[in-house]
Amino acid sequence: MNAVIIEDEFLAARNLLSILDETGEVKVIATLESIAETEEWFHTHSKPDIVFMDIHLADGSAFEIFERIHVSCPVIFTTAYDEYALKAFKVNSIDYLLKPIEGEAVKKALQKLKTLTGHADPQSDLQKIISLFKTKASYKTNFLVPVKGDKLIPLNVEEIALFYISDGVIKAQTFDDKTYTLEYTLEELTGLLNPEEFFRANRQFIVGRNAIRDLDLWFNSRISVNVKVTVPEKILISKARVFEFKSWFTGQ
Repeated sequence: MNAVIIEDEFLAARNLLSILDETGEVKVIATLESIAETEEWFHTHSKPDIVFMDIHLADGSAFEIFERIHVSCPVIFTTAYDEYALKAFKVNSIDYLLKPIEGEAVKKALQKLKTLTGHADPQSDLQKIISLFKTKASYKTNFLVPVKGDKLIPLNVEEIALFYISDGVIKAQTFDDKTYTLEYTLEELTGLLNPEEFFRANRQFIVGRNAIRDLDLWFNSRISVNVKVTVPEKILISKARVFEFKSWFTGQ
């Protein structure tokens, strides 16, 4: 079975590659990182048997792919959020896996693919799957962060304005402008944080709703997010994700 992975986070892609390799029945023929790269690949290659697709990509929402090209092969979505389940099943999805992805979940999804191929309508299991995801969904409320010496201190998520990566290290910036180091990746944090309160702005930043002061229109139709705390660089939302960001912020 030939598979394509569409994932812009290196560690997440590597984890999925490892899981698929262990199954012994899936050959990954391409790993793509963006909407643009995916569009180009599908125009120049034969369709795979299955696609594993992250919903949040660096250049926008993966659902844009289905507006640009015809994807007729089955899709298994891999994402940190559960609120996209209904939309996912409208675009050829047979399953929807919440990150961090585990081997057993992938095996079950592949088995479901075998069962459904040429038989049932994938949407028949929609309500059951959405219910399962919402049961799984639980979001981080506190972190234990290391400080000088051998001490750990509690840090409430409500105290955190944003998260960012600097020199390969993940930092949590609080509303009183204190900075703490966390032993997570931004991808992992995206799955741990409540998506109603935090938005993955780009590869460097996850920004909290309550940290946003105002927005500036930026060149190339981007948006600069101005926050209430000190940040090492501008927080820019790409043109492809402006609509998604506005929808998140306004709750639409």
